[in-house]
Amino acid sequence: MAKKGFYSIVSLFAVLSVILAGCGAKSSTEASSSPKAAATAATTAAPTSAPTEAPKKEVTLTIGSAEIPHSEILNFVKPKLKEQGINLVVKVTDEGLLNQLLKDKQIDANYFQHVPYFDSVKTEKGFDFVNPIKVHVEPIGFYSTKLKSKDDIKDGAKIGIPNNPSNEYRALVLLQQQGLIKLKDGLTTYQATPKDIVSNPKNLKFVEAEAPTLARSLQDLDGAVINTNIIIEAKIDPKTALFREDANSPYANVITVRKGDENRDEIKKLGAALTSPEVKKFIQDKYGVAVVPAF
Repeated sequence: MAKKGFYSIVSLFAVLSVILAGCGAKSSTEASSSPKAAATAATTAAPTSAPTEAPKKEVTLTIGSAEIPHSEILNFVKPKLKEQGINLVVKVTDEGLLNQLLKDKQIDANYFQHVPYFDSVKTEKGFDFVNPIKVHVEPIGFYSTKLKSKDDIKDGAKIGIPNNPSNEYRALVLLQQQGLIKLKDGLTTYQATPKDIVSNPKNLKFVEAEAPTLARSLQDLDGAVINTNIIIEAKIDPKTALFREDANSPYANVITVRKGDENRDEIKKLGAALTSPEVKKFIQDKYGVAVVPAF
């Protein structure tokens, strides 16, 4: 009887084990087939990262430039252009080479010349360029280390003027505006020399020289008409000019590019940056009367 009872208890435990095993298998299967559980398992097993945005491609724009004020104005807009994906490279180079470098596609643009100068050389040199951006005017002025005013200019005074065609005309026109000489009528090409003077009441003697040498030669002259950028480079205060051009001068310094490149997006962005209110304030604050915004 005791033996029979023992077997009954063993049998009962066996049945319970089978039932519990079946329930455990079912629970495991249900867990693995549950969508929520599967998603959790997948996330744990293979975490995914959010897609990253591809970096914008930066465009390099190389500009050949005169040193002052041209390169300083360009460097001022560098950070603004950098934000727009344009890496502005400014190369200060001999001004006599800048148009040829542009023609040879060694630079994307240049910034050193005013419109009359450009007009005087483009046909002769065969430059197929355009000037889409007017930036500033450097009013040419009359300087002297010996005279205090225009009225001090004596008979036979020795006056220095630039010897390149457009600036020589410009200097003579300034002297004409001051009543010191009179040029013959009909000069429409921005070119003139002392030979075109028809009235010279003070018998002024003209010394034609390379513009950069005039500032260094002031002590040998009674006075000279000198470009403002040269005056700044020579550390002469532009306010010491006895007289100068006014803001209506046609001699705006321009950004020059090869024809067709004025439509490039980066050139348009350069133009927008250079003619912004921030640049106007920068020019006025830094240069005063020496440089005048042309926009």
